[in-house]
Amino acid sequence: MAKDFSPSPPPLTPPLTEEVKLDWLRLLRSRRVGPTTFHRLLSEHGSAAAALAALPDIAHAAGVAKYQPCTLQAAEDELLSGARAGARLVACTEADYPPLLRELPDAPPLLWAMGDLSLLARPMVAMVGARSASSLGIRMARKLAAELSGSGFVVVSGLARGIDTEAHKAALQGGTIAVMAGGVDVVYPAQNTVLAQEISETGLRLAEQPMHMTPQARHFPMRNRIISGLCRAVIVVEAAAKSGSLITARNALDQGRDVLAVPGHPFDARAAGCNMLIRDGATLARSAADVAEALADPPGAPAGVAGPAPTLPPERPARDPAEIHRLHTQILGQLGPSPLAEDQLIRDLGQPAGEVAPEILTLELEGRIARDAGGLLSRIDA
Repeated sequence: MAKDFSPSPPPLTPPLTEEVKLDWLRLLRSRRVGPTTFHRLLSEHGSAAAALAALPDIAHAAGVAKYQPCTLQAAEDELLSGARAGARLVACTEADYPPLLRELPDAPPLLWAMGDLSLLARPMVAMVGARSASSLGIRMARKLAAELSGSGFVVVSGLARGIDTEAHKAALQGGTIAVMAGGVDVVYPAQNTVLAQEISETGLRLAEQPMHMTPQARHFPMRNRIISGLCRAVIVVEAAAKSGSLITARNALDQGRDVLAVPGHPFDARAAGCNMLIRDGATLARSAADVAEALADPPGAPAGVAGPAPTLPPERPARDPAEIHRLHTQILGQLGPSPLAEDQLIRDLGQPAGEVAPEILTLELEGRIARDAGGLLSRIDA
């Protein structure tokens, strides 16, 4: 039988001593040592200190001359920077480390955390999407994030512009986690500085990169595997055919997570990635109820994970298809090429906003209504 060289999830241990944590940090920050190599070295040598001692010989055998591991001073400086920023360094063997992430063979050995660590013990769902999101995509992100947050899920995203930003904002009160591509103290993009501060106060910021690290292009795919690895499911709200959001979706599939996608109009390039995911078997997502149904068990913490079981709001009673068709016809009849305010449309129809608004959204998703700047609606003629 072939031997399995994949590192096993590390067992839980008491918190690392300061000396051992420094050794871990030195090993992880040494050249050519990534998460997978770190776990292999730790398994082969028994401790980070022994692995550090062996690194120069290992590097020499690989043809790397004059190799020097990360210095003790550099590791101490990083720990001091983290303490000054109010961040905590969490090891993958410690109880506060996110349990689903720990299962991955390339799990970050160490994570910088800034905020409420208790969120890591609750069920999490990721939301990702386009940076240049459409107005409809933004509305869907807000709606889904608010529903999921209100149902007890922690919403995880990457603090990017567009969908990520709206998901974080909508879930601030219920709990949201921002996974940073660079250092946990480096906000990118800078326009989300205030949002990042709010997340550190009511939610949580996570990063595997060193303190003060400005994110580079190579860091974003690494960040994306953490977003999906933390969660039970990943929801793609809007994504082009080639985008970072699809990388996150692929990571989720490789990690055994559920993937959901919000459908979009075939002519909208920003929806092409989502439509491809649905074509290839991803679950169509319209609401938090779809997310709950997609998960293998009732929404709640995974086995062995503490946390309150989310409760979904009751669904609206099923409506007669003929009644829905009549309402769609009335909505389209009131609209034309000239934009009309949504609240004016609802008043003109003389029906409750709670019944009309969902059908307006349905018609938007079907590409029969366009939403212009200021929330104005117009009809799209085939």
